[in-house]
Order: sequence, then C-alpha cells, then structure tokens
Amino acid sequence: MVSTGPVARRSPAAPVRRESSVALAWEERVMRAAHPVAYPLLASVRRPVVRVPGLGVVVTDASLLRAVLMDTQTFSKHGPGAPSDLWTPVLGDRVLLNMEGAEHLELRRRLAPLFTPAAVGELVDRMLGPSYTRLRDRLAAGESVDLVAEARRGASAAIGALVGLDEDVVDDRLFRRIASVTGAVRLSRPRMTDAQIAHAKAVMADLTGHARAAWRAGDPATVPGRMRELGLGEEESLGAVGAFVLTGTETLVAYLPRLVALLHDTGWLGRLAADRTHLDAAVAEGLRVTTPSPVMLRSTVAAGRIGSDDGGGVGVRPGDRVVLATFLANRVAPGFDPVGNPAANLRQLWFGAGSHFCLGAPLAMAQIRGTVGAVLDAAASRGAFEASAAPLVVERRRVARGVLIPGYRELVLGPSRAV
Repeated sequence: MVSTGPVARRSPAAPVRRESSVALAWEERVMRAAHPVAYPLLASVRRPVVRVPGLGVVVTDASLLRAVLMDTQTFSKHGPGAPSDLWTPVLGDRVLLNMEGAEHLELRRRLAPLFTPAAVGELVDRMLGPSYTRLRDRLAAGESVDLVAEARRGASAAIGALVGLDEDVVDDRLFRRIASVTGAVRLSRPRMTDAQIAHAKAVMADLTGHARAAWRAGDPATVPGRMRELGLGEEESLGAVGAFVLTGTETLVAYLPRLVALLHDTGWLGRLAADRTHLDAAVAEGLRVTTPSPVMLRSTVAAGRIGSDDGGGVGVRPGDRVVLATFLANRVAPGFDPVGNPAANLRQLWFGAGSHFCLGAPLAMAQIRGTVGAVLDAAASRGAFEASAAPLVVERRRVARGVLIPGYRELVLGPSRAV
C-alpha cells in the first residue's frame, strides 16, 4: 500500500531568469516534438495523482512516485500496461526490465560488480577515452561539431563493448538499428505490433549473436565474458545485455546534447569552463530538468491506494496501469539552478528508486562526465568566460520528431566569434 500522508500539490511555475526561460523553451520544443499528443496531455495534469481515462492512473508528485516505485507488492514491472508488455516478447521473461521479487534481486546482485565506479571507469576509459580526446581537440581547434552524431558514435562503441563486437562492426548504422526498435514504442500504445516485434527480434538476434560468442569464449575483456565469470548463464547474460542496449544507449544519446544545450542557454557553459565547482550539481540539474526517460510504467497487482484518504488519493485495483510522470515530479522546482541545486532533494529520481534503481547509472554518469569534460576542456582552451559571450556556442539545432526518448536531431557546437 502506498503511503497516504499529505503531498505537495503542483502549481504553475514561478517566473525564472531570462536565460532559464530560453533554455526551458527549447526543452518544451524537444518534448512536444517527441510526443505531440501524450506530452501536452500529461503536462496539463495539476493533481498529484489522477485517473485519466484511456491512459491510466497518472502520478506527478515526487513522494508518491517514489512510494509506488518502492511498493513492489502492489505495483510491478510485469503485467498489463507495464514494461513487460513491451520487452518480454523481444527479450524473454528473465531480464531486469520485467523482473520482480527474489529472482530480480539475485540477478542484480550478480551483475553489480560490473557497475562499480572502478569497473565502469576502466570500461569508459578503454572504449571512449580516444573519442573524448578527439572531441576536445576538434572543438579547441575551432571546428564545428554535431554533438548528436558524436553521442551516437560513443553509444555505438559502448554497445560494441557490451555485446563483444569487433571495432570495425561498430558504426552509426548500429545505433540507428537500435533506435528503430525503441522508436516503435509510444506511451499511448502499451505493446508492439507483431511486425514490430519481429523487427526487434531480428535486430537483437544480430547483436546477441556476437554476445553469445563472447560469452562462450569467456573473454574477460568483454562484458558477456565477465558475466560468465560472475556465474550468469548464457541466456541470463544475453537478456541483460539486451536490456542495457535497448534502454540505456538511446537515453544517453538524447541526454548529452540536451545537457550541453542547457549549459549553453543558461550561461553555465562558460562558467563551468572557468570553474568546475558546480559541475556535479549542473549535471544533476540537467537530469532533473530533462528527465531523459520522461515516464515510468507499472501494473497494479494488488488493490491499494495512491495518495491520501481525504479525497486527494486514487484507489487502484489489479490490472490498472500506473503512469509515473517523472518529468513533472522532477520539474516542481522552476528553472535550472546548479547553485541552489534542487535536484539534490530528489535523490536521483530520474534513475528510479528502490530495487529498480538503474543498475547502469554509474556507467551513464561516467560517460556524461567524459563528454562534458571534453567540451569544457575545449571551452577553457579557447579563452575565459566573458559576460558577452561563451567560448563555444550552439550554432544550430533541430529537435527530433517521432522518437521515444526526447532529444535533438542535430546540435552543432562551434567557436564563438566574439572570443
């Protein structure tokens, strides 16, 4: 049963500084382009929890949202309207995306050594270190760089390391094939069509074929080989790899350009290039404002109630779909504020909570720091921040349309002509 204590009600955003307004206007375009129907519908919700016909029970309050995530007796990732509807037909029924209970916890325990800070640091340095150096050098030399394309190349390299692909197989086409699977998913459609499932299976079979070979070879330099060392069976390893590929790569590709755009639009790009005191807070604020995975889904498996008993809550029954509008819960504080850092109060809600807190979060954070560090190093090398101009500017950008994870189709960063 979800806690029935009082909750804060969302109110219209307070006025923000002009630069934050510009940044949030672009974020609004990004969200609407990705989900032109679902996003305005969810954004119009002003109650902490409400039943929306045809959609489900929508939760917008951070404390209630966290309570739902923590209550695995009432709410599950497996069931009608939950992630299992999407991913079980593609990946099978033993992956982190659709598991609950003791088996889920045991799989997480066995995978955990792969995602310690030391382990992910070594992995990121090995697979992406040279690309960060190239990005820094190109920007420092005055080249214009499309950060979306750069993020895609990095994601493809990460996929290659995860599934044991040779470097000559890793290219932008690989990422686009993965994106074609997630691009079929819509909030309004709780499952894929038969044709979409067949396509997704074909894409994943190609990738997991390499992962299968790496697992059987037992090469500890590959993630499947390490999984075998940790005692994971072949099918468990392939399911875990598939889950990381499908849910992690595109999310990160979407977030990195959005973060850099936020830093640019709010004036923080130059400030951080000169002084990185607030860098971690800026990254957290970027995750709060963008919420790369805008919603999380759960299926109700036992009768309960979300919210208080004084008329503000909503009763739920088995089979109810619960839509956790994480982006609304995270945006309760207005603007982008690394100094005040309202993100700290949310305890990384964008990564989930409880037993389903994102296992790959350390890997994602290591990649975020690598990319942002390269951009800031390049900015610092081009001159100190001045009130009138930052060392690097966004030259042009286009939002992505018809995608699952909101983001930019293109975001070109280049030298400021005023520096």
